[in-house]
Amino acid sequence: MPLSERLARPALEANLPLAALDAACAVILGKPRELRLALTCLLARGHLLIEDLPGVGKTTLAHLLARLLGLDYARIQFTSDLLPADVIGVAVYDRASEDFRFHPGPLFSQLILADEINRATPKAQSALLEAMEERQVTVEGETRPLPEPFFVIATQNPLHQVGTFPLPESQLDRFLMRIHLGYPAAEQEKQLLAGEDRRAMVARQPPVLSPEQLMALQEQVSEVHAAAPVIDYVHGILQFTRSSGRFLYGLSPRAGLGLLRAAKAWALLAGRDYVIPEDVQAVLPACVVHRLALGEGVGALDEAAVAADILNHVAL
Repeated sequence: MPLSERLARPALEANLPLAALDAACAVILGKPRELRLALTCLLARGHLLIEDLPGVGKTTLAHLLARLLGLDYARIQFTSDLLPADVIGVAVYDRASEDFRFHPGPLFSQLILADEINRATPKAQSALLEAMEERQVTVEGETRPLPEPFFVIATQNPLHQVGTFPLPESQLDRFLMRIHLGYPAAEQEKQLLAGEDRRAMVARQPPVLSPEQLMALQEQVSEVHAAAPVIDYVHGILQFTRSSGRFLYGLSPRAGLGLLRAAKAWALLAGRDYVIPEDVQAVLPACVVHRLALGEGVGALDEAAVAADILNHVAL
């Protein structure tokens, strides 16, 4: 059945993520765009990096998404003494069977919260690389698949804070999106202070989607149509970052594919089976800015300014 017909059905599967979004907005106040981006990222089979100050709701957001999407959830607290085996698992000798048995680590869950990922050393951070790209890990020469669906939501403290290690470019490129939550607006913060504890609200949230429904929606995302002019527009963005001289290096083909997938997921959430340029523009800041480094002689710009600069120089 064509996607357009499925979108027209009354008991629409594509309405389910909007119900999840509404439920999330009732818990995390005043952040509808950030929550929509986070859900878009998961529908596009991407991994999410949340960078912000401690205490603004990063961990709550990850736990809430796991509850609403019915996913098996594990939290890994990244610290300076964390080892790759603490993440992946370890083979332990079993005296009864006279053989080594693998004991899976917390990575073998459907949604992983890598909390304060940049407080771990690069060696521990690298334990996630194969998992995020290939949905598998190799231990003692044996490749082990990870559960489906599989998502990593990582939180990152600002680099000026004590005890942080910057994520290398290869790690950043594995994240489809990076978002910031920031402080809530005054009215929402007053509601937060006067209301129920957010952790209690998260704990009693029923699932809105099952893992099987989530994977079906991901398949629908892949069927969303991107016409030739939209493909040209995305390609023009890639070419601008490579040739403008504003950046040390341009966006990779993987970044372009991720940007297009995210735009398709954004379109699906809007109830469409086709992508328009506004979908690309909506997800571009979250998808590309963390993959870019400003070139020499280019003054410091915030993320919004970098995204606006790209969009202003690439014609529709």
